[in-house]
Amino acid sequence: MGRYVQVEPNVKVYVEDIGEGTPVVFLHGWPVNYKMFEYQLNVLPNHGIRAIAIDFRGYGLSDKPSTGYDYDRMADDVRAVIDDLELKDAVLAGFSMGGAIAVHYMARHKGHGVSKLTLLSAAAPVFTQREGYPYGLTPEQLNEQIIEPIFADRPKLLETFGGMFFAKKHSQPFMDWFHALGMEASSYGTICSAIALRDEDLRGDLSSIQVPTAILHGKKDEICPFEFAEQMHQGIASSQLIAFEESGHGAFYDELEKFNSELIRFIQS
Repeated sequence: MGRYVQVEPNVKVYVEDIGEGTPVVFLHGWPVNYKMFEYQLNVLPNHGIRAIAIDFRGYGLSDKPSTGYDYDRMADDVRAVIDDLELKDAVLAGFSMGGAIAVHYMARHKGHGVSKLTLLSAAAPVFTQREGYPYGLTPEQLNEQIIEPIFADRPKLLETFGGMFFAKKHSQPFMDWFHALGMEASSYGTICSAIALRDEDLRGDLSSIQVPTAILHGKKDEICPFEFAEQMHQGIASSQLIAFEESGHGAFYDELEKFNSELIRFIQS
């Protein structure tokens, strides 16, 4: 069942809500939308899990305002959905950029309504290099490889980015579908979110996470290197790190059966 939730005046976000049981709130990555979790939404409700997936502002079926793409505002949007659905003891599951926003939500809103956290190929604690953090792209590389090409040829940039997503070869129809998800986003939302990925630093948020946390991350991830997962694991006291040896960034599909199995195991534990 789909519905809209008002997150601030004149801005509504779309929420897909399927099944009954333990609520799991999925936060998608850049630059796609909730539909990336199709192969989880098809399975989890059969295991007594209520699958709730949000389209962030600027993405998918949500409103596309020109502002509000910093992590504070995006975390506040998640809080608005959790409050609107009156969720208690939910599992918050964030992928890539959604993982970073999930981390920030736990710190900014003190884990309100959330009893477990799962970070899926998360773009955290920092997406770009800085002092004391030599992982990922430099801010200058992100500008050159991602932000500037969006202004020139967004479809081509998304095709290039999608080509880095998976470690395994998947069918061309699947890749075409995945590319189309990115094209559903607003161009300015895509740009502003990339700026947030470049600039936000969540290292100070990790110690505030006190709930059981599962970190699922591909060893062959070319977008969020595996060192990200190791840094999160070190910084989150109650975390477990589950490595996907044959997966790139898209572990949710590269090792689909293992991914769903590990996710269900953690939710039900």
